[in-house]
Amino acid sequence: MKILYWGTPAYAVPTLQALHQAGHAIVGVVTQPDRRRGRGKQLVPSPVKTAALELGIPVFTPERIRKEPDCQAELARLGADCSVVVAFGQILPKDVLEQPPLGCWNGHGSLLPRWRGAGPIQWSLMEGDEATGVGVMAMEEGLDTGPVLLEEALPIGVRENAESLASRLSQLTAELMVKAMPLIEAAGPGPEHERLARLNVRPQTEPSSYARMLAKEDFQINWNRSALAIHRQVMGLYPGATTHWKGKRLKVMVTEPLIKRLSDHLSSEAAALAEQWGLSAGETPDPSIHPGQVLAVVPDQGLVVASQGCPLLVKEAQLEGKSRSQGAQLLQQLQACEGDRLGLSDQ
Repeated sequence: MKILYWGTPAYAVPTLQALHQAGHAIVGVVTQPDRRRGRGKQLVPSPVKTAALELGIPVFTPERIRKEPDCQAELARLGADCSVVVAFGQILPKDVLEQPPLGCWNGHGSLLPRWRGAGPIQWSLMEGDEATGVGVMAMEEGLDTGPVLLEEALPIGVRENAESLASRLSQLTAELMVKAMPLIEAAGPGPEHERLARLNVRPQTEPSSYARMLAKEDFQINWNRSALAIHRQVMGLYPGATTHWKGKRLKVMVTEPLIKRLSDHLSSEAAALAEQWGLSAGETPDPSIHPGQVLAVVPDQGLVVASQGCPLLVKEAQLEGKSRSQGAQLLQQLQACEGDRLGLSDQ
């Protein structure tokens, strides 16, 4: 089948490669334009562009596809049977959606209608979802509102971060999209409602959640929240959640909530600390302890830090001007003592 592929980040590369390996003819790849990155502000191609060029596939980089009719016409001349979209980063206009006779299909990293929008992986972690997954849906003008053809769920572990979850979802997207192509081809062309009926797609009727774009304030840790909420923020925004340490910015990368009921889901070291520092049912925190206060400096492990309720183990972090560190190296960099506090920008 002739496929026009739309994608930009590394997340979208496995699907492109899998479709190519499955024997489909990728007639073109549409991706975001090269962006200036790094200290030298050099123009850097998207991961999908790099992968496409390695495969010898023509690449198109419209700045805004909905405002570029010449590019739309050029893509139409490729004669693709269908379009496949994975994390492209732009809204496709109606004219583009209607070009391929077998439709436009999106691989979305959530169990729709849970987490429509730009950041489904981050929000599923930050909101504490026990599972997420991938849906292959028929695209329409609404934001991730189309009916779902294939779907598969993945459990989310307590210690999973956005990077590891994205890697698993990326591979699952590739597998499901390869599985979907023969079904889409067998259904054939025709009026959209007839094609979709032949495919027996599932309409999205349940209440939806919107995975909004993340703002700067989302990354700032509030130590007045619970240990579990802070942990979910750290893992969901990995590696970007930040606090302050003695007047410098501290990027917090790996944590574990010291909650006794979660001991089976923690590392053995954190489970032992949870028994020591976690609160029993009905027990309230010591009112003399301030959120963000260092309760213990644990050799080779990190800092036990107070929150609103049970404490949090900070295992890996990066102090402003330093490299990321963990365990003994982290403790050496921070030179922390019991009673010090995280979160104060004017220490």
